[in-house]
Amino acid sequence: MRLKNRIAIVTGAAGGIGEAVAHLFAQHGAAVMIADLNSRGALQTSKSITDKGGLAHSIEVDVSDIQSVENLIGQTIKIFGTVDILVNVAGVGGFGHFTEVSPDEFDRIMRINVSASLYCAQVAAKEMLKNKYGRIINVASIAGERAGEHRTAYGTSKAAVIGLTKQGARDLGRHGITVNAIAPGPVDTPLTRQVHTEKTRANYLKVIPAGRYGTVDEMADAALFLAGEAAGYVNGHTLFVDGGYVSAGVAEADTI
Repeated sequence: MRLKNRIAIVTGAAGGIGEAVAHLFAQHGAAVMIADLNSRGALQTSKSITDKGGLAHSIEVDVSDIQSVENLIGQTIKIFGTVDILVNVAGVGGFGHFTEVSPDEFDRIMRINVSASLYCAQVAAKEMLKNKYGRIINVASIAGERAGEHRTAYGTSKAAVIGLTKQGARDLGRHGITVNAIAPGPVDTPLTRQVHTEKTRANYLKVIPAGRYGTVDEMADAALFLAGEAAGYVNGHTLFVDGGYVSAGVAEADTI
């Protein structure tokens, strides 16, 4: 068990990537605090883990509210004793042309995707500093590395998450705390099945060398690596789990 006796918090764990991360961490011996604004979904994730013999507890949290975040960390310490691992999965998407995205929408996406990741990491890190040990994992995106059409607010927020990851790594690394990020490519989730049209899917498949969408389990595997002892010297890194998308060039070319 790669995370035996570790205490992990996973935000956004009511479904999708967060739920997969929580399940995998529990399978590898971690006690997991399931945190989500969707309290019912968080409870279901927690129950599913405990039904399989794992150790989990759920809590409702608004990650964009610092008092709610402080309560999350405080309750985790009260129930499990400490915090060893934080995975910042909670976030929102959004579409909007560069000239049309409103100030309110831009601020909303930045607050939930960037400010909230900072809030959670700051409060968790204060506890990790006491133990001289910690793993903080942020969820960025390929959109933070390569621009996408009508992705001004979302892409900017994920680029900021990558920058935030580097800043955290610089300030916390000497204290035994690593800060890294995973940057998923297109992932097959209930949400993407709803919002990705057939045209969107076809366009992605043209430029992903692997020729397919990723799975939530593949994202969870990446998080597991960064959360474990094997990644102790990995710090400030963004791991693109994207089938080669950010490395690819033109999708089609004539044969010479």
